[in-house]
Amino acid sequence: MTYPTSIGTSDATTISLLGQNLTEDLMGKVGFGELAFWLVTQRRPSAGEAKLFEAVLVALADHGFTPTAIAARMTLLSAPESIQGALAAGLLGGGSRFLGVTEDTGRFLADVLKANPTPATDDDWDALARVAIASRTGKFVPGLGHPVHKQQDPRTPVIIRIAQEEAVYGPHLALFEAIGRVAPEVLGRALPLNGAGVCGAALADLGLPVELLRGFALLARTAGLLGHLAEELRQPIAGDIYQSVDRNARYVAPQ
Repeated sequence: MTYPTSIGTSDATTISLLGQNLTEDLMGKVGFGELAFWLVTQRRPSAGEAKLFEAVLVALADHGFTPTAIAARMTLLSAPESIQGALAAGLLGGGSRFLGVTEDTGRFLADVLKANPTPATDDDWDALARVAIASRTGKFVPGLGHPVHKQQDPRTPVIIRIAQEEAVYGPHLALFEAIGRVAPEVLGRALPLNGAGVCGAALADLGLPVELLRGFALLARTAGLLGHLAEELRQPIAGDIYQSVDRNARYVAPQ
C-alpha cells in the first residue's frame, strides 16, 4: 500500500519538499512566507503575490497584550517547561473576536461574490455592499470595527496599497472597500475596516482557500507569541497579572 502526498518525503540521504530537493533547491533560496504559500496552493507565488502575502503575515503577527498573548504568558508562568503549551494556549484563543476575523471576513466576502454577478462600476460595488451588509441583519459584519482603532486601522490602507501596486487587487478587496464606503449610511455609524478583515480579503484575492484563512492568521501570530514568550523570560509580567487578579478577587454570594 502507498500513501500519496504532494508535500514532502525523505529517504536516507535526501529530503524532498514540493517536488524540490530541500537542501539544493529551497534552503537559502526560498523565504518562509513564500514556502508557506507554496505548500498550501501547490504553486510558487509570483513576486507580487509573495509581497502581499508577506505583508499580511507581518500585519497579523502581533497587536500588543491581546488575550492570546496574555494566555501564552500565563501558561508559561504555570508550566515554564512547556514552550509548546504556552504557544498552543495563545493560538487556541484565535476566534471570532481575535484572529478568526481574518477567515470570517474572507468567507463572508466569498459567499457574497459567489451569489452575485461581479460589479462593473464603483456604484455597482456599493450596491452589492449594501446587499452584503443587509444579509447580516442582527449580526456583526465581519471586518468592520476595532476595539482600539476607532477611526482607521492603520494596516488597512497599506494592505490595499500593496495589493494595487503589485497588481493582485481583486474582487474581495473591492467588495471590502465598498462595504467600508456604505457602512455609515446603512448602519448609521462609522466603523473602520479592520486589519484582520482586510487581510482576509487580501488572502482570498490571492486564491487561498477560505477554509484555511484562519490558519494563516495563526501562522503569523505564532511569531508574535514567540516574541511575547521571549520577552516574558526577559521581563516577566505574568506573575503580576496573576497576583493582581488573585488579590483583588472578592466573593459574591450567588443570587
